[in-house]
Amino acid sequence: MYCRIAVIALLAFTVLNVPAHESPPVGWQTGNAMSRADGHAPIGVMGDHMHGAGEWMISYRFMHMDMAGNHIGTDDVSPEDIVTGVPNRFADQPMQPSTLRVVPTSMDMQMHMFGAMYAPTDSLTLMAMGRYHDKQMDHVTFQGGTGTDRLGSFTTGSSGIGDTSLTGLIKLYDDGRHHLHLNLGVSLPTGSITEEDTVLTPMGTTPTMRLPYGMQLGSGTFDLLPGITYSGKHAQWGWGAQFTNKLRLGRNDEGYSLGDEHHLTAWGSYLWRPWISTSVRLAGQHVDRIDGRDDQIMAPVQTADPDNYGGDRVDLLFGVNLAGQPGTALAGHRLAAEVGTPVHQDLNGPQLETDWTITVGYQFAWD
Repeated sequence: MYCRIAVIALLAFTVLNVPAHESPPVGWQTGNAMSRADGHAPIGVMGDHMHGAGEWMISYRFMHMDMAGNHIGTDDVSPEDIVTGVPNRFADQPMQPSTLRVVPTSMDMQMHMFGAMYAPTDSLTLMAMGRYHDKQMDHVTFQGGTGTDRLGSFTTGSSGIGDTSLTGLIKLYDDGRHHLHLNLGVSLPTGSITEEDTVLTPMGTTPTMRLPYGMQLGSGTFDLLPGITYSGKHAQWGWGAQFTNKLRLGRNDEGYSLGDEHHLTAWGSYLWRPWISTSVRLAGQHVDRIDGRDDQIMAPVQTADPDNYGGDRVDLLFGVNLAGQPGTALAGHRLAAEVGTPVHQDLNGPQLETDWTITVGYQFAWD
C-alpha cells in the first residue's frame, strides 16, 4: 500500500510540477532555498527548518512502526527462553508465578501527527504538534506454573490522543549555505496513562487490566525538549545533523516517569531536480529505563516491569522529498516519505525489537 501511494505521488508531482513557461530551475544553485526539494530535512526529522517572517506552514505525518520478536541486549530470545529463564518481578505477590508466563510476540504502532508552524520574525519560528496513537500488541500465554506449554494467544490495543508539543526554533547562524538553530520546547501531558484492555492470564481467565507502559498513549509528565539543528547545501548536495532530547520533569500521577530520551541523527541528500531529492540518514537513540512504577500494572509479562524499557538503537533510513515549484499548480505543497530499519539494537530486555518504520508526510506553506 505504501509503495502504491509513493508511486502515485511521484507521478502527480512529475506532471503538475511543469511550469507554464520554461525557465532556469529555481533553487538549483542558490535561488529560493525553500523551493528546493531538499529545503527540508527527511520527513522523519522534526523541527529541522525555519521560516521567514510572516510565513505559515501546516503539516500531517503518518508513521508506522512494526515490531516482532524479542531481544535481551543484542541477542534474540524466543518466548520459551523467556518463560523458562526470566524471573517474574512480582513473584512475591499473591497468585504470581516465579517466572514470566506471558510474552508479547509483535506490536504495530501507528501515529498521526498534525503540525503547524509560524514565524513572527526571521529569527524565530514557533511550532506546535499534536499526535494520535493507534497501538496493537500480540501475546502468547503459557500455562500457569512452569514449563513451555502454550495456553493461547490474545491481542491488546489502545488508541487516542497523545502528548502535545510546543517548540520554538531560534536562529543562531545563516549565511545562505550553512544554517544553525536551537530547538527549545515542552511536551504537554495530553495523552492518557490509564488505558485498559482484556488479557488472557496463565490460569485461563480473561480479566480487564491496566495496560503496560508501552501501550499507554502519553507520558503523564511535562517534558523538556531541548536540541540543536545544523543544515548545509551546495549545488545539488545537502546535508545536516540534529541532536534532540526529551527530559522528564518528575513523576506522573501514577507514580512513574518514562525514561529520558536522547536522539542524534545525520543525513545527506542529492537534488535530482529542483522538485525531487533523495536522502540517506543514520539515526541513533538512547532511552533510559522507567523511573518508578504504576501500582496498577502488575502481571507476569515483561512489559509490566519498568526495568524492561529503554536501550540503544541505530536506524538506517532512505527518503524522498517532493516540493511543488513556483509557477505550478503545486507551489507551496510538499510530499515526502522515509523508510528505515535498525542496524543495531541493544535493549534493556526482554523487549520487543523494531523491524522497520515508515513515515509519510504532507506540508503546505504560505505567507
